[in-house]
Amino acid sequence: MFQTFEASTSPEQGPPRLAALRRVMRDTGLDGFFVPRADAHQGEYVAPSDERLAWLTGFTGSAGFCIALADRAGVFIDGRYRLQVKDQVSDAFAPVPWPETSPQDWLKQALPNGGQVGFDPWLHTPGQISALETALDGTGITLVKTGNLIDAIWPDRPEGPREKISAYPVENAGETADSKRLRIAEVLAQAGQKAAVITLPDSICWLLNIRGTDIVRNPVAQAFCILHADGHVDLFTDASNKGELADHLGGDVTLHAKVDFIQTLPPLTGPVRVDRNSAPQAVADALAQPVWGDDPCILPKARKNAAEIAGARAAHHRDACAMVEFLAWLDEAAPKTTLTEIDIVSRLEGFRRATNALRDISFETIAGSGPNGAIVHYRVTHQTNRTLRDGELLLVDSGGQYEDGTTDITRTIAIGAPGETERACYTRVLQGMIAMSRAQWPAGRDGRELDAIARYPLWQAGLDYDHGTGHGVGAYLSVHEGPQRLARAGTVPLEAGMILSNEPGYYREGAFGIRLENLIVVQPAEMPEGADKRDMLSFETLTFVPFDRRLIAAEMLSASERAWLNGYHQSVADRLQHNISDKARHWLFAATAPI
Repeated sequence: MFQTFEASTSPEQGPPRLAALRRVMRDTGLDGFFVPRADAHQGEYVAPSDERLAWLTGFTGSAGFCIALADRAGVFIDGRYRLQVKDQVSDAFAPVPWPETSPQDWLKQALPNGGQVGFDPWLHTPGQISALETALDGTGITLVKTGNLIDAIWPDRPEGPREKISAYPVENAGETADSKRLRIAEVLAQAGQKAAVITLPDSICWLLNIRGTDIVRNPVAQAFCILHADGHVDLFTDASNKGELADHLGGDVTLHAKVDFIQTLPPLTGPVRVDRNSAPQAVADALAQPVWGDDPCILPKARKNAAEIAGARAAHHRDACAMVEFLAWLDEAAPKTTLTEIDIVSRLEGFRRATNALRDISFETIAGSGPNGAIVHYRVTHQTNRTLRDGELLLVDSGGQYEDGTTDITRTIAIGAPGETERACYTRVLQGMIAMSRAQWPAGRDGRELDAIARYPLWQAGLDYDHGTGHGVGAYLSVHEGPQRLARAGTVPLEAGMILSNEPGYYREGAFGIRLENLIVVQPAEMPEGADKRDMLSFETLTFVPFDRRLIAAEMLSASERAWLNGYHQSVADRLQHNISDKARHWLFAATAPI
């Protein structure tokens, strides 16, 4: 099994660790200290050696931070984690709704007479620090660069990863690393920039056509690189197979130890691009002439080429077959046996493994039954494991990492006969997904402008959800990829080739959770006769797995929604029927019957 079910933290560990941090703060003359989820690479997922927030507080979510003061400590969490944080942290930490409450407003209230608040410049970006300093100007609260105080009190902190780095086949990448290096270097040269410092692992892996295993569930290597305007790259890595890696990368890529990275920056001459929203503050401080600019790989990586999209289609077909085998098994087993959430996770991973192509799961499978389904990023442990019960809903959010693509799918399933409230809420979520799937819009629009499309059916009933409608997805890279988003904060225009999730939901605390998710790829729209002569975009659906017909209130669907759903289900049956078992095929035909 890739997934395990041990609880990695416990609330009672927090108070003594917080007390130790406060002693170090007092000894260094600090009134507070920032403890972010981030690592030096600013990735969403971090290695065990960088799980400082979880080690201190017990909170294991993929976003958030803590500010520890002498008399209080706040754990800042967004809408995905409002329920999870209550179970994971002790009373020594107060959950703070974020971004509704900003860190600067919280600090102003907590330190009315000012104070010194420390931060590790390797774990915060220049954009974050600049915004904070501007907001705190005139308050007497000063941000102070320090070493990492958590590392000073973490006696058994794991070592950083040193895993092997492997070559990624050009057949899957769709472009050689040499071509990518020269193409991106030309962008720097035209901007009059001598080099760019790149710190995001997935950007580096995309640029050099490499993959790694430094971060669990994400096939990336933790490294830093400097891309020069002539196309040469200095790569800083602690990978254990540097000799083999050098042969793959060729003479235009020079390998160095990671420890040498920071001392290489000051001698760089001329303007050097650095991304103020992803590079560490320490990098900007070390450069003689930094210029702000986006990571030059971020958009090219997001615009998938034909080979990457073909790989995504193949990966999703393979994954859909595994999902149908799983759903067919679940429908047969649920009424006859006493299944638990752990059973669900284990069996689903088994069906994916049976494809003989699974490299890893793309994140910890979420299998939340009943009230656990309302915890948006729920992870089952031996302590929280529930038995599936008749009349409840089961939310399963999962995915696979395959060499040709990364998948992410959510289905909500009825265990027994569902209630009318659950059916009505499910149908509204489904209507939102259908609306986004059918969306067509003028080129140049961003995810913020499309986000409301999926929420409208819920809004009509006074309902909503506290997460974005969709995130970007990589090509055998991170399952959460920027900068493309379908969200209120999605300010990057959507472009052809970008892969995103389409995942509206609804959650009722203590009762149930509903989420439906397909992956979609942006493509040029087919224009009807008589349309204006302008560029329009639309979505191609990549995920083909049935929705639970028992949860659909057909009378709530419009004629066009019903037509889309029946057409989708017919496509599911047509695509999958020849690649699944006889038992699953029988189930599939019933599950995709017209409504």
